[in-house]
Amino acid sequence: MKIRIHEERLKLRHRWTIARAVESGGATDETVLILELEDEDGIIGLGECAPCKRYNEDLDSVRAFLAGVDLESLSFENPEASIDSLLAAGKGNMSAVCGLDIALMDGAARRKGVPLHDYLGLGFEEGRHVTSFSIGIDDPEKIHQKVLEAEEFPILKLKLGHPNDREHLAALRSAAPGKTVRVDGNEAWTTKEKALEMIEWLAGDPGIEFVEQPMPSSTDIEDLVWLKERSPLPLMADESFHNAVDVEHCARGFHSVNAKLVKTGGVLQAYRALKKAREAGLKTMIGCMIETSILISAAAHLSALTDHLDIDGNILISNDPYLGPTSKAGIVSFSDAPRPDGLRVGRRGA
Repeated sequence: MKIRIHEERLKLRHRWTIARAVESGGATDETVLILELEDEDGIIGLGECAPCKRYNEDLDSVRAFLAGVDLESLSFENPEASIDSLLAAGKGNMSAVCGLDIALMDGAARRKGVPLHDYLGLGFEEGRHVTSFSIGIDDPEKIHQKVLEAEEFPILKLKLGHPNDREHLAALRSAAPGKTVRVDGNEAWTTKEKALEMIEWLAGDPGIEFVEQPMPSSTDIEDLVWLKERSPLPLMADESFHNAVDVEHCARGFHSVNAKLVKTGGVLQAYRALKKAREAGLKTMIGCMIETSILISAAAHLSALTDHLDIDGNILISNDPYLGPTSKAGIVSFSDAPRPDGLRVGRRGA
């Protein structure tokens, strides 16, 4: 197996700020690593690593992990065994494992000549899956403008966790008074009493669908249970949910979970985590970071295992180098995707 790696600097359409990045002022760009794995038959699988500082990962840690991978142990014919081996070695390097996992699954599906969702036995129902569009923390005037620009999207996701949260929701509502809104606290409310106060305030808006990760992932489980018992809105775990091992914990403290491929370590682990979460009675969502259409496409192939989608990372940037599933009016579709098999992703302009 051969590997090729290159960086892509992704330019955000608007400065991107969430609760834990308020003091730093947010970001105007993010850099990801694109992987190409090629086997002896010339089949190429694409992958993407989007490291997250929240999980102590960066481009250097990803490159260091990739440099130590035994490429001869990787196979498109048996990607599951290859991925399980990577997972065993990849503690603390889930974004690196994720990139290799996606490339292996892409190559395996291409070898079979089928889309990844069919390789996984899931299928994909056109017209059914709708992604939300995320609105980052900003000045109220800019939030208003961002919401107007996102007019075609029927579901919005508002980032909160700022002293001016009330003004920010009001700015959104001034531009989109009737839309469904998901709220993401990104671990901002550090006590159960503060979290409940904010959730009770949010419940006064009948359009709020759920609240994602209101408290830090380090919060004692008894405090999470306390909040879940009293919350007037459904609660979703994000930073608290990484893989199938976390299902039992999250079932106690939340109503639903958000799986992100960069947290789980790729498609295979996300598939396992989502299935186990659903078996435990949890609602499920697939989320994303700032990503290209490679990672977004990989996530979209798992849509059949979800109740919600939040896979907008590729439309928050202005220079996505790849083409994949579309999201017109929020509806995720593979009907115009450039390839009939694998991830169904192609290089823009190729």
